[in-house]
Amino acid sequence: MKKFMNTAKTMVAESVEGFVRAHEAFVVFGAERKCIRRRHLTSGKVALISGGGAGHEPMHIGFVGQGMLDAACVGHIFTSPTPSQIIAAIEETDTGAGCLLVVKNYDGDLMNFEMAIEMAGDRHSLDMVVVSDDIETSRTGEGRGRRGVAGTLIVEKILGAAAERGMSLAALKQLGEGLNSRIRSMGVALNGVTVPQTERSTFSLGSGEMEMGVGIHGEPGHARQSFAAADAIIGHLCETIADDITVAPGTRALLFVNGLGGTPPAELYLAYNSARRFIEEKSMPIERSLVGTYVTSLDMQGLSVTLALLTDEELSLWDAPVATAALHWP
Repeated sequence: MKKFMNTAKTMVAESVEGFVRAHEAFVVFGAERKCIRRRHLTSGKVALISGGGAGHEPMHIGFVGQGMLDAACVGHIFTSPTPSQIIAAIEETDTGAGCLLVVKNYDGDLMNFEMAIEMAGDRHSLDMVVVSDDIETSRTGEGRGRRGVAGTLIVEKILGAAAERGMSLAALKQLGEGLNSRIRSMGVALNGVTVPQTERSTFSLGSGEMEMGVGIHGEPGHARQSFAAADAIIGHLCETIADDITVAPGTRALLFVNGLGGTPPAELYLAYNSARRFIEEKSMPIERSLVGTYVTSLDMQGLSVTLALLTDEELSLWDAPVATAALHWP
């Protein structure tokens, strides 16, 4: 295994320090480096906090800044942040209106964020939104089994903009839960993930194989299939997503094609072109788009397709200014 690192043990700490130093206009370390927070907090605004294991960069640290997250906590690679880290983020960012925690639906994340709320709740107004957009782990209806993956970015962006506009904690939670019910994602990979600590790949594929339905922690998917042309691969992802989402009259769509770490931009834009054709053939007009590498699984050569059905108000919140290391528009 060849990686640009000194040791597997120090890789995350050194990487996070490099991130903060590179983006000091947006972020600073919290006390004892337990979290990364916005350099400039807004008094009286609900603070938005998220986090997860390292290896998914730029999520979540790349989304800390104006119009998105107020703080993010980073665990070891593919490992949830600790309750003490989350409590530190709460203490750092609560300026009087409370905090909303945005949590991906994984057992470790849920356990630690819930524990942090229980431990800090007597001093702060706190609530939580759980993101569960990955259709692979729950094909039938809503359920706690569905993982939180790339759709988390959309939830964090829209909630961040709403918080900037002064929305209350209760209203933000309601908005987040409504969004979560209308966002679906599915991923595909051409190789497993090489984890620094183990120096092994999470799964191996033959030269003519691909893995459908992968997660962002290097988990294998639901099926190992023969490699195919891009239109066939993307068509399968989009067909599965379209079958799992309810389109209401007047709904407008956001299409997000995300790289999982090892896929070049040329392939992501080709995949977007294919996905857009397929979705529009389903009479779902694409009103907004995002293409790039935002929610990764270390060096995984793969991508995911996310479809979000949004209201006019939610589209306005998506369009609102954001200034973070990974997302930035006026």
